[in-house]
Amino acid sequence: MPADFMIRAALAGIGLALACAPLGCFVVWRRMAYYGDATAHAALLGVALSLAFALPLYPAVIAVALVVAGLVTGLSGRHHATDTLLGVLAHGTLAAGLVAVSFVQGVRADLMAYLFGDILAVTRGDLLTIWLGTGAVLALLAWRWSGLLMATVSPEMAVAAGIRPRLEQWALNIALALVVAAGIRIVGALLISAMLIIPAAAARPLARTPEGMALATGVLGTVGVFGGLTAAWHADTPTGPTIVCAVAILFVLSVLASSLRSARQRR
Repeated sequence: MPADFMIRAALAGIGLALACAPLGCFVVWRRMAYYGDATAHAALLGVALSLAFALPLYPAVIAVALVVAGLVTGLSGRHHATDTLLGVLAHGTLAAGLVAVSFVQGVRADLMAYLFGDILAVTRGDLLTIWLGTGAVLALLAWRWSGLLMATVSPEMAVAAGIRPRLEQWALNIALALVVAAGIRIVGALLISAMLIIPAAAARPLARTPEGMALATGVLGTVGVFGGLTAAWHADTPTGPTIVCAVAILFVLSVLASSLRSARQRR
């Protein structure tokens, strides 16, 4: 039988994979990969504020992620291109978080866990928080699913149908902040965006409908979690990066399968 900490790690990883599945699809469809990076990097500044002022970790991370989302939404297109603004915020908040953490005594050993995750140290309290966050993300995206799809496919058609694209963007911002806050203990601030993007990118060639892609993304993410945990257990490698390597392998296999299928159809 697996040890208790491995069971908790598997449950935490499954929760993260399920939360990332529909959200990652929208990140891929909207080409928001760099936006995910900016939000994830900003999470480290939230960690620094949490440690410096003895604040609860998850609310601090969510608050900083939402502030960054607000800055991007408010400043995009005014003086700089969106990708430039995202680059400044991503690297600026990451650097600010690292500098801020250096002023807090006694947390240097924990910094690697916040950067790269420590899924094997997940507690029952963390597990409860992760699954509550997953439930909140899935409920929010299910509630806004039709509006989000319409705003993603055509903002002009969404406006004509009475849907406000900016409101749908904020629904994604909130969901992304919740996922980053939950995932920072599992794969870390530097790898959470990979869990958002890679499983969704791997599922894209395998699905024909948006709902099918979200379901396939959840399955692939779960398989990647189990594969990464198993490989890390036997090879004694860092667990978070190993999980990301596992989902990257699934992406390569998906691309190869799609290429082979296209080659057969051409024949």
